[in-house]
Amino acid sequence: MKLLLAILLAAASGFISLSYELLWFRVYFIAKGALASGFAILLGAYLLALALGSLWSHRLCKEDQQDSSKYLRMIADLLVVAYLVAFISVPAFGWYCSVQYQQSRLPWLALPAALIGAAFPLMVHFSVPPDRRAGARLSYLYLANIVGSASGSLLTGFWLMDIWSIQQISGFVLALGLAISAILYASCRFSPSALLVRLLLLLGVGAAGSVAAPRLFDGLYEKIQLGTKYQPGYRFAEVLENRNGVITITPDKTVYCSGMYDGAINLSPKKPDNNRIIRAYAVSALHPDPRDVLMIGVSMGAWAQVLVNHPQVRRLTIVEINPGYLHLIPKFPEVASLLENPKVEIFIDDGRRWLARNPERHFDLIVFNSLAHWVASSAHLLSQEFQELARAHLSPGGIYYFNTTGSARAQRTAALVFKDARRIFQWIAVSDSPIQFDLERLQRTLWEYRIDGQQVLSKATSEDRAEVERIVFELKHQHESKDRILLRTSKFALITDDNMGYEWNDAI
Repeated sequence: MKLLLAILLAAASGFISLSYELLWFRVYFIAKGALASGFAILLGAYLLALALGSLWSHRLCKEDQQDSSKYLRMIADLLVVAYLVAFISVPAFGWYCSVQYQQSRLPWLALPAALIGAAFPLMVHFSVPPDRRAGARLSYLYLANIVGSASGSLLTGFWLMDIWSIQQISGFVLALGLAISAILYASCRFSPSALLVRLLLLLGVGAAGSVAAPRLFDGLYEKIQLGTKYQPGYRFAEVLENRNGVITITPDKTVYCSGMYDGAINLSPKKPDNNRIIRAYAVSALHPDPRDVLMIGVSMGAWAQVLVNHPQVRRLTIVEINPGYLHLIPKFPEVASLLENPKVEIFIDDGRRWLARNPERHFDLIVFNSLAHWVASSAHLLSQEFQELARAHLSPGGIYYFNTTGSARAQRTAALVFKDARRIFQWIAVSDSPIQFDLERLQRTLWEYRIDGQQVLSKATSEDRAEVERIVFELKHQHESKDRILLRTSKFALITDDNMGYEWNDAI
């Protein structure tokens, strides 16, 4: 094999390998429930599989290579199998998730990695002659493979995942892999008819993959996310894939991002109140005049819709890291008007980065419906350092109100950073000024509430009067003072940027 050809193939092989790793990470991360350990486990399995594949190829490298054409054909055949198995591995992983709970899922992703890992050493071995320039030639191939791998991470991770679905990316990468095999076949000393047969075979494999892909990938995220609870034929109402993750919305309007619950599209505080939107209305009991509000994370906009229609709110600033939500919100009448509301200002950015970059902005109320405390990157947003950053953006008397998702450590951290604190269900409100939890003010505000011109609750109906009484009763009994929070959480350590225990081990 000529060195230039080997360099090009090494770069393409690296691109394909890293592209598949990103696809495998996406599906495995969802299956693992967005746990921080997901990336470490998958990366470890991926590298181990590459190493085992390389070890297996060591046997073939001992063979006599006088007939170079024979070994080119062998490498090409191996790549066809490897890339076809890699293409099938993602839908196979989805199917296996739906029939087996959590166990033995990694082999579905490790097998194609092992096959890909076997191909590159063979390519190096049969393209670098054992002479005094062997070291230099070997370095060229490894450099090309590294450049290709980096390109796969950048182009697939930051571009293709923003414009294509996982099915489309898988099809593209399969086509690229088959093209590599075709180049290798063309470099062999085949007769024209024998070469034509192999090229037609590759074309047939590609065509078969293209035809089968819609059926193979149909219901992929449903199978991965629901696991053994998946029922054939069940489909999400909406699925949006981009480089930030995968947003899925169920037919009953429950929202998930990368497999984790991310709210629901419901604005009514009445029962069943499946997203506890009552906690958004509760800001009236916490702050007497929340005119300027910052919301970090909009999801599908239910909380933002309630906040921006608060009778006293004059401006709602939203910072959201995933622009995909802004494409989905207009599809749901309950929240569609949010993006047209003149009081709303939206920034696509990481919440912590936006706060650090805008030190001059101050708010009466900062609301953050934060990540579950056990998932990847949770410490980044629940830590003492983040709480102090949020405090620096509060106006006098301002309140930071966020979801602890039941984390005693997050509650203790907030209660120690701020001078006053109030727990409401799993949320906590903190401030450096005394917090007056005024339920009478909440009642008055509830009767005034209108969303899209429609009154939320009416005094004229006995049902709504009973609902308001229930809301007040629940908030009264799901309310806890700072002293009680600190007493209840006394055995827990603070969350800091350097102590991410919840992400890796709840016991830390």
